Amino acid sequence: MPSQSLRFKLYSLLSVPIVALIGLWTFVAGHVLGDFFELSTATAVFEEIGAPAGGLVSSLQQERRDSAVFLSSGQPDALRLAAARRRTDQAVERFKHSATGERASTVTTPELRVAIDAVLERTQGLSRLREKVDGKQSGRLDTVQAYGAISDTVFRLYDQLITVPRVQLYQQAVALQRIGHARDLISREDALVSGAVMSGKLEHEEYEAIEVLSPNRQLLMNEGVAMLDTELRAPFERLVDGAENRRLAALEHEIVEEARLPRDTAAWQEVVTRLGPAFDQLLESRIQLLTGRSDDTAGGIIARIVIVGGLGIAAILLAVIWSVRLGRGLVEELDGLRGAATDVAEVRLPQLVERLRSGQTVEASSPIAVPTPTQEVRDLANAFESVRRTAVSAAIGQAELRQGLNRVFRNLARRNQSLVHRQLGQLDAMQRKTAEPDQLSDLFRLDHLTTRMRRQAEGLVILSGAPAGRQWRRPVQMLDIVRGAVAEVEDYLRVNVQPMPAALLTGGAAADVIHLLAELVENATVFSPPNTQVNVSGELVARGFAVEIEDRGLGLPDAERDELNRRLAQPPEFDLADSDRLGLFVVGRLAVRHGIKVTLQRSAYGGTTAIVLIPLSLMTDPSGDLAHTSTD
Repeated sequence: MPSQSLRFKLYSLLSVPIVALIGLWTFVAGHVLGDFFELSTATAVFEEIGAPAGGLVSSLQQERRDSAVFLSSGQPDALRLAAARRRTDQAVERFKHSATGERASTVTTPELRVAIDAVLERTQGLSRLREKVDGKQSGRLDTVQAYGAISDTVFRLYDQLITVPRVQLYQQAVALQRIGHARDLISREDALVSGAVMSGKLEHEEYEAIEVLSPNRQLLMNEGVAMLDTELRAPFERLVDGAENRRLAALEHEIVEEARLPRDTAAWQEVVTRLGPAFDQLLESRIQLLTGRSDDTAGGIIARIVIVGGLGIAAILLAVIWSVRLGRGLVEELDGLRGAATDVAEVRLPQLVERLRSGQTVEASSPIAVPTPTQEVRDLANAFESVRRTAVSAAIGQAELRQGLNRVFRNLARRNQSLVHRQLGQLDAMQRKTAEPDQLSDLFRLDHLTTRMRRQAEGLVILSGAPAGRQWRRPVQMLDIVRGAVAEVEDYLRVNVQPMPAALLTGGAAADVIHLLAELVENATVFSPPNTQVNVSGELVARGFAVEIEDRGLGLPDAERDELNRRLAQPPEFDLADSDRLGLFVVGRLAVRHGIKVTLQRSAYGGTTAIVLIPLSLMTDPSGDLAHTSTD
């Protein structure tokens, strides 16, 4: 018998999906209709505004070049310039009539209106610009830049014109707009170079302008061509890879590199005269092809509206029948599967993983049993059972891998320990037989190096989870413990061990405490300047014996120090990839083994102070006997 919650879910199953399907159908139908109207609007906007704007840019390009030549020529061709101005004025009037007409006002947005007004405002400055050109009151570069400012407003208008809802159409339109912008930059370069050819000199400011225009032109052209699809891109690729475009790039490179006109100025005129119209023709043909695609897309949208409407109604009827037929039984089956899966995920698997981490032997748990007549729910239960088996197998494999690594560590370390102990014995015998100071000094350094090797071998043993091997039968003075730890450090001469009160450490913990302190002292010497001292002090406190190891290095950031303290308090599982923190991992293992608390703090000198608190349970009465020998 389903619970109240399941009953509610059953009723929801019968009603909510149907309501959702109706809402989805309404949304999809509205979205398709919206796409149709948006596409129609975008096409109308381009026809009314985009095409006249393109004609305006083309007229401005010709007038810009003729103006630059007019300013540079000793005998200017006023008739040619006047004809170019008439064509520009006609283009301005066509644009103004189309952009402000009644049809355009019905499809323009506030943002588009602002862009149109910006273009019209710029064109109003043509009269003043022409007066300066006629009176030769404006330089060649200033004139080219002034015409370029008008073209830039048109290209910003294009950014507002491209509003097609289809991503592919939008990308192709943006790509063509970038190619058109690159074509305009060619015209600007041509105006500067053509004027300079007439005057016989390229001014430094004009050279700097070409130095900016050339790479921007190439970047816009390459980006635009790369964004086009195969059909639109193919003719542009042939033109870009053709000899004319490569020749133009070479001439630009010559101008930029040598800061002067190219040696073959006639080649520039020839290349630009061929390349510019070729780009214009390609742009016009590609725009027509893209417009045709928009019309085809609009027809496809209409067909989808019909299909979506019919299929949506049919789907709603089928959903009602299907929900009534399967709703109740499906809810009951899923409720049983949910309970079984929750038990596995939150109870059984965590318990199994925890037993594996602690080294216990585990048995394969019983599989998920969910009796259900529905094949889909049975498949879901079987899939979850496969996930459970995989997780269990992975956990067992990881545990076996860790155990195998521990055995490898332990076997290698034991062998090294045996060799190192034999070497220490031989060194001790050699020291007893030698009286030469130099030989004794060399033997002492070798003995110190061997002692450090012994500590490294013990570190491997500790990583494997086994005891270090060395043991003291009787309590040991804490001062001797600290000195023994310092003796295992490479820069032991930099370590200053301060006097300590009489305190005894139990023999069973002596080897591990020496190793723990040695790792901390080693870190202090490594991470502090070689000309500084590392101070080690100790004193009896209320909860045991505290040892402080202070260096004068750069210290640790607060976040890193907090993370290290967390790891020292609760050492994570050993990670082979985290070998840089191997010493601190060993310290954490030893600290947890004996209940020792290790804390890293900021020292008064800016470095780091490691505080080791040895609990009272490891300390003995100072009146007891001492022993300074160890057994393996």
